Amino acid sequence: QRLYAIVQDVSERRQAEEQQQRLQEQLLQAQKLESVGRLAGGVAHDLNNLLSPILGYSELLQSESTGEAKQREYVGTIFEAAVRARDLVRQLLAFGRKQALVVATVDLNQVVQGFVTLLRRTVREDIRIDLALSPTTVPVRVDIGQIEQVLMNLVVNAQDAMPEGGRIDVETEAVVLDEKYADSHVDVQPGPYVRLTLSDTGCGMSEEVSAQMFNPFFTTKSEGQGTGLGLATTYGIIKQHGGHIWVYSEIDQGTTFKIYLPQAESTAASHARTALIVPEGEDTGAATATLMVVEDNAMVRELAVDILCRKGYKVLSAMGGEECLQQMRAGKSPIDLLLTDVVMPAMNGKALYKEAVKLQPGLRVLYMSGYTENVIASRGVLEEGVNFIQKPFAPKALVAKVRQVLHG
Repeated sequence: QRLYAIVQDVSERRQAEEQQQRLQEQLLQAQKLESVGRLAGGVAHDLNNLLSPILGYSELLQSESTGEAKQREYVGTIFEAAVRARDLVRQLLAFGRKQALVVATVDLNQVVQGFVTLLRRTVREDIRIDLALSPTTVPVRVDIGQIEQVLMNLVVNAQDAMPEGGRIDVETEAVVLDEKYADSHVDVQPGPYVRLTLSDTGCGMSEEVSAQMFNPFFTTKSEGQGTGLGLATTYGIIKQHGGHIWVYSEIDQGTTFKIYLPQAESTAASHARTALIVPEGEDTGAATATLMVVEDNAMVRELAVDILCRKGYKVLSAMGGEECLQQMRAGKSPIDLLLTDVVMPAMNGKALYKEAVKLQPGLRVLYMSGYTENVIASRGVLEEGVNFIQKPFAPKALVAKVRQVLHG
């Protein structure tokens, strides 16, 4: 009697099947977040238009109110609620990758070192932050304020995960992601990156929590202690920068976030932050210019006109591009500044300016929008030299920005 046995090593096939399963799960998660992000961006755009008159008129009432103390208190409460709503909307825009970025080529070491100095003053005394920065320059093209927001979100979450104290390690390193890494991670292109790693010694997360942590409004915190937008915002910011973010966590073993940002060529051509930083101070200078406000939303248009008229400007308005051009062709006095929405029916803001400047060479333009389509921005990054103000805007901020554009 004979016994024949055939042995086949299936370990490679098993590994391939497991990797395929992991990639499928990553792809489904990425597609889900992409869909939710598009929805969030669209909703945030509409909310911005609704918040603009609430914020604007409540601030005007606050500055000019001579009524009873109780009425001023009511107006102040409306304004504070609108500000909180605006902040939530901006977080949704960040998650949906619909915010405008003002990028500069910088050394990530310097950004981290400078901001962590501030963070150390805000975290609890029983939390230690240790830095292990790359010994060489690690250049990236980023919106500095947004990367600081990412650091803030991750440090705050790490602190909450260590109620009895602990340590946060922040590291930077230049790395090259090869074909093998890209094959095992969805949407990753091989090439040089800068890795920003943030690790904590906290309570860690289960697989179920890790799978949902980037979902907007998902939170493990008690009611009233968090919006569930911190990590969602972080995800959107990194993705809008062309980067990737991965998390590694186990219960009682802490959590590590690894962020990969595309490496830039050099920091030699670094540019200062400009466009979105709007001074909040009151403008006291004389306003003698003629402005044209173009906005398809009537409430936002009337608010902008009202704010600028109160400062002494001569203000014309139109609900769309063609009406604006007709007024310019028929008008006798030249326009000093075109203030136009970016996303409008029939003719967008950029196309309008292109035609308007033919009628009046040298015309200045200030774009406004609740979020950026690829009209004045490439992948959400503002074109160099573009003047832009985010809706909803405060009256003081609009006046200051208009003055800045008019007078350089």
